[in-house]
This record gives sequence, C-alpha cells and structure tokens, in this order.
Amino acid sequence: MEKSVAVVAIIISDVSAVERVNSLLSAFREDIIGRMGLPHRHGLNIISICLESTKEKINSLSGKLGMIDGVSSKVLIAK
Repeated sequence: MEKSVAVVAIIISDVSAVERVNSLLSAFREDIIGRMGLPHRHGLNIISICLESTKEKINSLSGKLGMIDGVSSKVLIAK
C-alpha cells in the first residue's frame, strides 16, 4: 500500500484524556515521524503529530482520537 505524509492536530480539553491519547499514540509509534506537545495556560494540551503511513491507518488514528471524550483532532494529508 502507498504511504502518505500527514499532520494530525490534537487538542485535549479534559486532562483525564491525556493518558488514553498517549497510549493510542504509542500504538502508532512506528508511523510517527515527530511529535510536539504544548501545554496551554487555560487547561488545554495541544499536540501536533507528523506521520507517514497508509491513509487507512491515518484515518484509523483520527477516528480513534475522535472517540475519546475531551479530545478533538483534525488531519491534513499531503497529496
């Protein structure tokens, strides 16, 4: 399968969701190129993930993130 490069932006508004997000990202560690996390003073955590994987796996990650309460994410895939 053809791999694509993507960026996933994640905003965590519920601190109790951090552990679930980190666990999920660990499951995709082989596909992750880089990760940057920023705590925000208003109780938000912002994470940016760059990955190279199949579109199916990228969409799987996005879907699983979307099922976690207190987490929102968006994906941008390079053509």
